Amino acid sequence: MSSTPRPARPASLPRRIGRQLRRAVGTRHEPLARPLDRSRARAWLSVILGAVLALALSAGGSLLLYRGTEHRAGADRGRLQQVDAVVRGLPDRAAATAAGSRFSGGYSSRVDVDATWTAPDGTQHLGTVQVPRSATPGSHVAVWVDPAGASSAPPADRLALAVSAACTGAGALLALLALLALILRLRLHALDRRGEAAWTAAWARLEPRWSGRAGHRQED
Repeated sequence: MSSTPRPARPASLPRRIGRQLRRAVGTRHEPLARPLDRSRARAWLSVILGAVLALALSAGGSLLLYRGTEHRAGADRGRLQQVDAVVRGLPDRAAATAAGSRFSGGYSSRVDVDATWTAPDGTQHLGTVQVPRSATPGSHVAVWVDPAGASSAPPADRLALAVSAACTGAGALLALLALLALILRLRLHALDRRGEAAWTAAWARLEPRWSGRAGHRQED
């Protein structure tokens, strides 16, 4: 009693990829494979290699960007110093509210206030610094100052620099992959149109003979 043959299982993804790669480089012997099939395999191979190159470029670019920004941040850390400042006055909340802001300084968690501090060279300075909203007159806050004693933005944090460099690299990688996908789609579309044109031309040449309209007797 014969049993119903089971359908062949589809090849695994690694085997399918290996088959396409061998077809692209011409090492896979396929008597029925058309040059068009090999062109499609080469298109996929080119995109895969391009994706690997894009990954390497984006990773290398992110690393170079991080090193460059970290070098500048390290120079700022060596140039700037942190000193204690004394809050002298708070912004007028009523005036800020009347001007259309819900809170003084908008929705930020920090506000600009007048403060005084002593520079590393001993000179006294008066200026505007950013402090938390909970600060009150007379409270002490830490501020960064340059060698002249003027207030300055704090040096960039290493973690923030790493995240920024990684996001930049990821964005560049996505853009390159999108470009590769577009190029692959255009290439495959062109190959499909070429295949359809070749099939139409072959059918126009063979159909009259096959149907007998060309005066030839149809073969059994």
